[in-house]
Amino acid sequence: MLLIILTPVKELLQARDVSRVQVQLADDVGLGIYPGHAPLLAETVAAPLRYEVGGEEHELQLDAGILHILANEEVVLYVPGELRAQGDLQAEKPESARFERLAQTLLAALDGQSHRAGDSEDDEVTT
Repeated sequence: MLLIILTPVKELLQARDVSRVQVQLADDVGLGIYPGHAPLLAETVAAPLRYEVGGEEHELQLDAGILHILANEEVVLYVPGELRAQGDLQAEKPESARFERLAQTLLAALDGQSHRAGDSEDDEVTT
């Protein structure tokens, strides 16, 4: 699988040949993602993200964000900010601010996807 972590301004991580990803979803469920996982769109909470490449496990502390698993075995996490130092998880923000931040992150991500999809459509001729 390909694991990509994006912020609104840059790509923080791109890891290829990932054999497993573990994230914490907003409904307090831990989710294990393996090659062949069904497409999914879900909200994540501020928690460690664990992933495995070549038998070696890696861990990153991430803010809450949006998880998007694509059919082509891409796992994309949209997060509002930078990676944080180990153990630097902040207290949850008020629900309205949290929702607004996640909505803006998702809209920016979807806008980026529509631009990528639009690149291939520009080559088509319409009559």
